[in-house]
Amino acid sequence: MAPEGVQLDDIDRQFAAFICRLAGSRDQYLEAAAALLSRGVTGGDVCLDLETALEEGRAAGYRLESANSWRERLQASPVVGAAGEFKPLILDHAGRLYLQRYWRYENELAEAILKRGEPAPFDREPLRQGLARLFPPTPGETDWQRLAALAAVTRRFCVISGGPGTGKTTTVVKVLSLLLEQSEISGTGSALRIALAAPTGKAAARLKESISGGLEKADPKVRGLIPEEVFTLHRLLGYLKGSSGFRHNSDNPLPYDVVIVDEASMVSLPLMAKLVCALRQDTRLILLGDRDQLASVEAGAILGDMCDTGGVHGFSPEFAELSADVAGDAVDVQPGIGPLGDAVVLLRKSYRFSSSGGIGKVASLVNSGDAHGALSACLDPALAGVSLASLPPAPGLAEALARRITDGYGAYLRTQTPEEAFAEFSRFRILCAMRSGPFGVEAINVLVRQRLAQAGLIDPHGRCYAGEPVMITRNDYNLGLFNGDVGLILPDAGNGGELRAFFPTGSGGMRKVLPLRLPEYECAFAMTVHKSQGSEFDKVLLVLPDRDNPVLTRELIYTAITRAKKSVELLADQPLFVTAVGRRVTRRSGLRERLWGN
Repeated sequence: MAPEGVQLDDIDRQFAAFICRLAGSRDQYLEAAAALLSRGVTGGDVCLDLETALEEGRAAGYRLESANSWRERLQASPVVGAAGEFKPLILDHAGRLYLQRYWRYENELAEAILKRGEPAPFDREPLRQGLARLFPPTPGETDWQRLAALAAVTRRFCVISGGPGTGKTTTVVKVLSLLLEQSEISGTGSALRIALAAPTGKAAARLKESISGGLEKADPKVRGLIPEEVFTLHRLLGYLKGSSGFRHNSDNPLPYDVVIVDEASMVSLPLMAKLVCALRQDTRLILLGDRDQLASVEAGAILGDMCDTGGVHGFSPEFAELSADVAGDAVDVQPGIGPLGDAVVLLRKSYRFSSSGGIGKVASLVNSGDAHGALSACLDPALAGVSLASLPPAPGLAEALARRITDGYGAYLRTQTPEEAFAEFSRFRILCAMRSGPFGVEAINVLVRQRLAQAGLIDPHGRCYAGEPVMITRNDYNLGLFNGDVGLILPDAGNGGELRAFFPTGSGGMRKVLPLRLPEYECAFAMTVHKSQGSEFDKVLLVLPDRDNPVLTRELIYTAITRAKKSVELLADQPLFVTAVGRRVTRRSGLRERLWGN
């Protein structure tokens, strides 16, 4: 029997049996490869690396001699092809085994990015003047926002990465101003077509809010040319019901000159590949996101691979000269850096919290893998904004959470209008690492409901009740509600106090839906850290489980901590916290090697 973490599910074994039937052979090398590949893709891997998977295969009960013999047996199989062949499985030059479609997604994405990484035409003097106007001088230090704007204007592909509060959306509003100025010079300013997008409805709403806030200080002429609408990626590409394809593709490309995608760390490999294939060759693609956050729940860690997370890079001599001349910023030079080296810029200064403050300091320690340092900082009473309390046994969790629940959620339940309720509800959230188990989302949502009912704040009877927070779990394009959207069920003063589900529009307004019309949803007092991506709360309570699990990683802890703007409290066993921070998400893929050559 395979040890925990290498256990094969029925679907993995069934897939392996199917592949063996196609090959006409029950070869254990092929069976092991197919089963482990299925297991890996389910867990977020894009491919199976034979060298690193050898011990996993042996632990799963397969007698595998060596990675070389495994590779040779697969190369001889009729269902395994080399890169570019049309076979069910693809084995590349580095011993990575792919499902055919995932090899195609990775190959198409890498080729498209490398082509777009080359410089784009621009007018130097107006760009110099625009950068000086939009980014005040910073003598003696590099302005990374200004550098990101320079990269975005001078290339057809750019990644602007940075932690919360580093000004990614602020920067992109200025980038759009510069691009509009450049197109005006060329005589196409009013015709510049811009699309703003995000992977989920919730992330799209947040991008819309951020862009709207940034436009308040923009030139009125520019403000009128930047679109107010923000699409989900599925809506942008043209979702086709019952199909994995989209209306827009290489044969029917998107009609935009600039496409900007926020929260790019949440985008899976298949979706990103379909996006780049649906862009015209001259379309500019700008990705925003935090490379250190959790990756997509589906296959791939796209943003991390694009940014070569963990690697340190300089810029080409040509870009360094351009930066010094046009932006006035000196940068490190790395001769021989590939086309992506000048297209990825990391924003390093947080305007939300300082690196010496509690959240900023602990987030930095977690991100660097300094588990004991992060634990000490959480336990330091002199460090404001972050604290860690011992996790109580499961039977004592309700009592331990009682005060936190009423303090955190009581205020929104006493408000008079939906707008006030949302403002208060957004101040606090309970985040969990797991969905199930006594310390997971499902159990804690029950505890919260019980406690608020005991306090007389809600009456949770019937299919829905006043004050119930709901999170949409299935897209409904007719209603314009998408997976991850959060609403509140409240009495509607305009309809005699009947219950309606209220959702923020992203422009300060509210839309309401009859509860019976809602697509599938779940209670949202507590949510998983994955579901919280793209959200911000004044205060966060993070509840970790009482035992180790592979999902507990530094990326999960970092993502949870950085959802908080003012304070974060952790309920966790200290040894488990240390273990989680010491564990890094590793997703097998060949994209990083294709883009960076390493």
